[in-house]
Amino acid sequence: MDEQRDIKPFLYPVTTTPIQRGLPGSITFQSTVVPLQTEAQAACVLNRAASELSGGVGDRTIDAGEALEAEGTSARRSFPAPRFNRKFWSAGDYDPGAGSSAPQHPTVQNRMCVHPEFLHSNATSHKWPFGAVAELLDNAVDEIETGGATRILVDKVIDNRNGSPALLIQDDGGGMDPESLRRCMSFGFSEKQSGSSIGQYGNGFKTSTMRLGADVIVFSRCTKSGGPTQSIGLLSYTFLVETGQTDVVVPVVDYKCNLLRGQTTRLERHGSEQFASNLSVLLKWSPFATEEELMQNFNDIGPHGTKIVVFNFWSNDDGNLELDFDTNPEDIMISGAPNPEEFSSAVKRTNENHLANRLRYSLRVYASVLYLQLPNYFKIILRGQEVKRHSIAADLIYPECVSYKPQVNGRQEAAVLTTVGFLDGAPTISVHGFNIYHKNRLILPFHRVLSSASSKGRSIAGVLEADFIKPTHDKQDFEKSQLFQRLMNRLKEMTNEYWDIHSHKIGYVKTPRVRAAPVPPAPPVMLPIANGAAKPLEWSAPASAVSVSSLRSDSTYVNAVPIAFAPPSFHSAPAGTDGAAPRVPTGSPSNAQIMRINEMTSSSMAPGTDLVETTKRRREDDVLMGSFKKQATNDSVSSSSNSDQVCQYMGERERKEFSFLKLENRMLREECSEFETAEKELLLKEQNLRLQIEKAKEQYKSLLNEYVSVAASPTQKR
Repeated sequence: MDEQRDIKPFLYPVTTTPIQRGLPGSITFQSTVVPLQTEAQAACVLNRAASELSGGVGDRTIDAGEALEAEGTSARRSFPAPRFNRKFWSAGDYDPGAGSSAPQHPTVQNRMCVHPEFLHSNATSHKWPFGAVAELLDNAVDEIETGGATRILVDKVIDNRNGSPALLIQDDGGGMDPESLRRCMSFGFSEKQSGSSIGQYGNGFKTSTMRLGADVIVFSRCTKSGGPTQSIGLLSYTFLVETGQTDVVVPVVDYKCNLLRGQTTRLERHGSEQFASNLSVLLKWSPFATEEELMQNFNDIGPHGTKIVVFNFWSNDDGNLELDFDTNPEDIMISGAPNPEEFSSAVKRTNENHLANRLRYSLRVYASVLYLQLPNYFKIILRGQEVKRHSIAADLIYPECVSYKPQVNGRQEAAVLTTVGFLDGAPTISVHGFNIYHKNRLILPFHRVLSSASSKGRSIAGVLEADFIKPTHDKQDFEKSQLFQRLMNRLKEMTNEYWDIHSHKIGYVKTPRVRAAPVPPAPPVMLPIANGAAKPLEWSAPASAVSVSSLRSDSTYVNAVPIAFAPPSFHSAPAGTDGAAPRVPTGSPSNAQIMRINEMTSSSMAPGTDLVETTKRRREDDVLMGSFKKQATNDSVSSSSNSDQVCQYMGERERKEFSFLKLENRMLREECSEFETAEKELLLKEQNLRLQIEKAKEQYKSLLNEYVSVAASPTQKR
């Protein structure tokens, strides 16, 4: 990118050369009067005569002769300081009465008026400048099918009035005829089909251009109907505020052109006087001082296409322009963007250089992922260099494709395929989220579905196209409907499932949890009956009396612990090996020991066991469990000392995560202690119950013997 191209001006050198691209011959201007067309009337005032615009070119009426004289003024003109704030979020605060007020006319009272302040308030729907640029790119992408667009140019140009930068966006689509241009600059009108086009509200051009700058001028050439036409329109917040307008006024001039002869004829739709009035406003408030300079902008448009120039950019709170053209000569940046090379930590530098963070302040990175698919012949050229398309799904390792079938209005929509996986560079990349597209357009980049308080879900990303939910007007979010909430819940489940299955592949381990031995039911109780021998009554003790809720019994594993942060007693197989199971920590009992404990516990509680033998086995169990606890305590002390050494090699983010894991570990230990205390109490209660059962058995035997002796005594007497 050479410096000369970077500062190219709006104004092409004024020469006698003909219009390029097959338009031979010199340019001639003629006048043609066209009957009034009521269809051109829209919500905003278009093509009102200059006599109705008191502030258009001063507080006086300008006729056609004076308008032509205005063409000879210098390209650099001095303008007074604007009456409104150049900071975007304060630009709506101005005094409408400070400027010259436009007179009211009876002929325009029976229609809706749109105050200029609405232009600013309408543009506040865009919180992010790149979201506004994306709206203008969408218009060109929509022209791929309808107008045959093959490229879109985005570049910096210079306003020759004051030397300030401006934004050029140009495409070679079908262009707009005079009626289409007026509809584009009115509110709420859209000719696009919502089923195939990205835009559908008819509001994107106004919100996006007014969000980027105070003024925009549009040049469009069209060959659709009635012969080739050229139209120029100006939407100027500066003009409306400085002249004290109470209605949105958009001056537009039209021309008929002969592409073979290179001749251009004025298309005076509402008379020569109104054409001259609109032209005079364009020459005063646009970057172009003469009509010939306006016409030079069609030289590189070709047979059809549209050129948009946004100028008078807004400033941020620091007083700098929101768009930065100087940091990178091949990119457009957001002012105040961080420089990843300034970070001393390699981990922070790696994360800041990731696409998920760079797209927030680099237009080139954002445009590379803005569309899911584009034809191979379509090019986005940013500041002279083609934007290379980037597939986020190609960055995923261990990818999986998950199908989701939403229910919309009682019927099942087509399956939505979601590609989910770990980002390349995991687990160092602390990025998580899903990239949700709508009709090929990125709406939510890396949208989080899990909380950032835990490491679970770290580096998991996904890509899907959700056409069954509606985006908001700024196309930076979705309407918070029930369909959207159900989708978020499904993506959350999808993330948890993927993490549980694949987290060990990027260096996380799963610690197996030891389940408590099942508690057998209480022994049957012998009850006497009136006739015959006594039979046992089959019953089970109430579950609430003997059952203990297991610690997170619905999951086989505890929270995953990164190997880099785990104590030395934790070991796992190398990443990428699925066959080797993780080694059990030293402080945990082995499988054989667990089986031994279960056997001793079950045998000690078997019905009919002698009380002395039961007590003996209980003592052996206590000795065995005591050795396990002592070993676990020693491992805990050694791991705490090792954890202090690990903390020395961590960054701030890793240290916070490690502290969170230590806190969670401490809470789990306390929870285990509570369960151990409850277990001791239950065992004591069980022992008391067994003693009572033994006493009851002895009492039952004595009563049974007494009953038998009493029943036999009458027989002996007889």
